[in-house]
Amino acid sequence: MSIAFIAVCVASYLSGAAQDLAKPPSSEPPAAPSTATDVTAPGQPAGGGSPVADRAPARVLPAAVGPSSQTPKVDWTGLSRSGLRFIGVMHAFRWATEPGTRAGGFGWGSGYTSSVASLHGWADGDPFYVNYVGHPMQGSVANYLWQLHDTRFKHVEFGRSRDYWKSKLRGAAFAWAFSEQFEIGPLSEASIGHIQRDFPQQGLVDHVVTPSVGLAWTLAEDALDRYVVRPIEGRTYNRWVRLAVRGFFNPARSFANVLDLRPPWYRTSRAGILSYSPVPETPSPAEQTEMPAAAVLEFAPVPVWRQFGGNSCLGGGAEAAWRIAPDWQLVAAVNGCKMIGLEENLSADTLVYQLGPRWSPAGEGKWSPYAHLLIGGMKVTQERFDPALKRAVLTGNQTLDPALSYTLHQQYTETQEANAIALTAGVGVNYKLNSSLALRIANLEYLRSHAPTIGGVPYGRGFQMSAGMVLRLGTW
Repeated sequence: MSIAFIAVCVASYLSGAAQDLAKPPSSEPPAAPSTATDVTAPGQPAGGGSPVADRAPARVLPAAVGPSSQTPKVDWTGLSRSGLRFIGVMHAFRWATEPGTRAGGFGWGSGYTSSVASLHGWADGDPFYVNYVGHPMQGSVANYLWQLHDTRFKHVEFGRSRDYWKSKLRGAAFAWAFSEQFEIGPLSEASIGHIQRDFPQQGLVDHVVTPSVGLAWTLAEDALDRYVVRPIEGRTYNRWVRLAVRGFFNPARSFANVLDLRPPWYRTSRAGILSYSPVPETPSPAEQTEMPAAAVLEFAPVPVWRQFGGNSCLGGGAEAAWRIAPDWQLVAAVNGCKMIGLEENLSADTLVYQLGPRWSPAGEGKWSPYAHLLIGGMKVTQERFDPALKRAVLTGNQTLDPALSYTLHQQYTETQEANAIALTAGVGVNYKLNSSLALRIANLEYLRSHAPTIGGVPYGRGFQMSAGMVLRLGTW
């Protein structure tokens, strides 16, 4: 899916740019600053060039209207259309290139319910670039599609403005919903291809990484657009350079524009590559407002090491912590890991999902200690496969397409699963690097659950340690 996504991004960007680049270049900059939000019409020169008698003057769309003069609503019709285009592109590529998707069929019957019920663990069998590059880009594209149709906040730019962070959080919520729809919704991998029904596609890595790392990807593109792309555009009126930097530094935004039937270089905050003329930037009143020292919301995607009865489990997860009082946060955490060091032909993984309060004083210093108590669920899955039976099964299915051999996995594998209530008590400390980022020095947790001992591993008690970066929202 991710190869297609990147390829379509490039193809759409180049095809969208072809018409504009075919026009003769203008050797002079625009005559006056413009705050228009679109490019000049096809076939017309950029504003401010040398006058040509047989050409109409450049048409520049009206100046961008700030959020205060618009009705604060979401264009659900336009958002739905663009979202369906995105879903259609991804599923069309899956159906055309993946034998397993075609063989799995489609529908909302037993194949669909089996796919949803089979979810467990962290990994899903995809390579690193798919899980940690392609899916974050998917989440970022969904975030930008939301911004294009969120009329109240569509003109915001990266900065300290509260409106900007509200916009990104609203977009992140939509990206999560879009990701869940693509994974297990009515038009999803679970309904088209039923791929989670078969080994090894059952992991939940995409459910966590797509919206969380996708938000980080979006913030990075927004920062690059403001602090790299705009300064370059302020130094040159060369359309090739402007097109290149807008596309290279903002690939997810460019693809979202294409899905919304706009030029790839489109910006809601300024004019297109031909008509944009830089103006001195002055901080808005919203950006000059004093921001609180305590983060309103914190995101923390982290690697995880967990231990059950001397057996190690490695994986990852993410958590969101919403500040509900000066010294308290509400935490939602999801993490999964794969057991290592088990006996030969045995594999196992765990999935933990919990919610609960965290005591975290909102101090002014660099160090931020915390303690929490979380309650939720835990799912344990263990598989033991028989090598001799596997050889027999593969020998008896030699006519099967090798790309579909994974569909035979259950014929030579014995699976055990357990679901139980899980309680976690933990403490940790963060070190604030700046107003936006913190370093999680350590997070130590003890887990107690009613999960049984499976394969000699006591899953009822466990110790977890994690560390990583924390994105602090609402402080800048």
